[in-house]
Amino acid sequence: MLSRELTAFLVEFSVSLHKHAIYPSGHPSLEPAAARLTDIATRLLEGRATLAFGVARHQIIIDGVATDPKHPVLRRLAETLHHHQLGAMSILPGVTADEMYAALCALAKETPDDAGEQRPLDRPHVRFHPLSLDRLEIVDEDPSAAEDLDSEPRRKRAQLWVGLANAAMARDAEVDPLDTVPDADDVAKAIDDRAGAAAYDQVVVGYLLQITEELKNSPSADHGALRRRTAKLIRAVRPETLQRLVTMGGNTAQRKAFVLGATTGMAMDSVVKILKAAAEASNQTISHGMVRMLSKMASHAERGEESLRPVAESELREQVDSLLSGWDLDDPSPSAYAKTLQHLATSVSAPDTTTDGDGEPGYEMSPMHVVQIALEVGGTGPVIERGIDRALDAGHLHSLYTVLTFLPPGAAMTADLIRARLGSARAMQLLMSREPVDLKMLDALAPFLRIDGYEVLLDALITTNNRSTRRKLLERLAPTDLDVGPLIVARLDDERWYVQRNLLLLLERLCRVPPGFDVGRWTQHADPRVRYHGLSLQLNLQDQRESGIHAALIDSDERVRRLGLVACQSECPRPMIPLVAGLAANAQVGPELRMLAVKVLGTCRERPALATLLSLVNGGTTWLGKPKLAVRSPVVLASLRALSGAWASEAEATRLLDLARQSSDPEFRQAVQAGVA
Repeated sequence: MLSRELTAFLVEFSVSLHKHAIYPSGHPSLEPAAARLTDIATRLLEGRATLAFGVARHQIIIDGVATDPKHPVLRRLAETLHHHQLGAMSILPGVTADEMYAALCALAKETPDDAGEQRPLDRPHVRFHPLSLDRLEIVDEDPSAAEDLDSEPRRKRAQLWVGLANAAMARDAEVDPLDTVPDADDVAKAIDDRAGAAAYDQVVVGYLLQITEELKNSPSADHGALRRRTAKLIRAVRPETLQRLVTMGGNTAQRKAFVLGATTGMAMDSVVKILKAAAEASNQTISHGMVRMLSKMASHAERGEESLRPVAESELREQVDSLLSGWDLDDPSPSAYAKTLQHLATSVSAPDTTTDGDGEPGYEMSPMHVVQIALEVGGTGPVIERGIDRALDAGHLHSLYTVLTFLPPGAAMTADLIRARLGSARAMQLLMSREPVDLKMLDALAPFLRIDGYEVLLDALITTNNRSTRRKLLERLAPTDLDVGPLIVARLDDERWYVQRNLLLLLERLCRVPPGFDVGRWTQHADPRVRYHGLSLQLNLQDQRESGIHAALIDSDERVRRLGLVACQSECPRPMIPLVAGLAANAQVGPELRMLAVKVLGTCRERPALATLLSLVNGGTTWLGKPKLAVRSPVVLASLRALSGAWASEAEATRLLDLARQSSDPEFRQAVQAGVA
């Protein structure tokens, strides 16, 4: 849509020109009208190098936008300028009111000047660009169309091509009246050669817009020669020329409008080429893979089987519309996304050769191209799934993860499909097949891990001979919400002790086991390392905790017994107190383990615990018959602390505690005080 400022300028231009046409020379209204028009033009020129607009029969084209042909004031301006055989007009910075007045007076004449007198209409800052639309003969490539040339729609389409050809071929020299409409290749060459002329580009784009509108509003069966010529022209112009024409509007919305219009009426290959130019003009990226897909769809739409053409054309228009809609969204990292797409489009290890329906070799396409295109169009389905699987088989694990970093709009479903495949058994097999294992990638894929992928990692934990890899896998397999308990339990029958130990440790870190699972078999294992982790797991299972404590306290391995005593510190089952007391009183047990047993007894309010503590502290009597404390040792001091903390009110304990308080040994006194504290 034309901006308010430009619309105001054109309306003022039309009004001023109309005044100059109806009032005689020297009328007091004319010079103020020219001055107002000059002021508006000067304000507009503050932000641009030139104010140029093209002239169509009923429209003015400015900044790549054609005015509404139904607007009475602007339509009158277009018709007046067209009557003077002008193709465009340019106003340059520095224009004066006198120059504008002279230009308006010249344009207000009822009939245009002769061709030889048109150039003197120019002023230093007001330029006229003449065209001769009446000197070319209309030639239709379709012989059958000639019979119907008098019909208004066909005559209008022919006039549009003549106008475009004249605009493109316009030169200072006269055109030979005997010339026919130039071939599209000649028109394209003329447009290529006229780079940098803003007014020239205005009128060319204006005619292209009108052609697009005409093709869009007429039945496809009636497009005829105009559609063919336009398609040939678009194919023939250089990419940089097409980008120059699309860029001329300087507005993304205008470019989108032009491309959307082109998709409705122009040939499909022309649509793809215009789309690429519009993307480059808007600093957007369309990957090579996406362009290949669009080009193939265009080919099917133009030259495919009769039944496929409307489907391919509809899909192409839908994808173009989706891409243009996506340009309104902010890319969180445009440069990084562009680099990623470029890398995926150009770095291919070995292309896959597909086959057509008859089993014959078809076109080659990298699986990563399939994935990339699927992301851009938001596609899912069996074809995309096969493409992702082939990409994994080809070793593109990092590339698949990378494309998830910068997702194009509308790619959520495709991204979910890729994530699911990245957590599958196929992906994990690829990851674990290389030593050393890429732990960074494993950590990155952990949130996507599926049950079959976890099973592969579990097998790797069992089969790898690398201790470092086993340790690192143990660290990463425990934090999961997947129901993997049955998978782990099923592998506990392995004869290797370290496999059983690792699996038991994994179950312990998971903090859950399958219902009905009994760890007792592994708490009786011949290897204390397996017993230790079996009991550690059993102590964390509430229904098996007491059995685990009993097994640990009677175990021959000191490390295992320590495990049982530590478990008793939080809560010691009553049946276990005699076993704990036995460890505390056993002089054959190491002092650290005995002290730990004493500490457990200090938490128990049971008489067997008190009896054991008293026996450890009581040293009998002196030769005079007085009671005395046992010889100082870490176990005796620990027992004193336990008695002063839990049994201070018991008469038997009080007698021994008083002896400790009155002792000359400071460590006895400190032990009692520490227990009270």
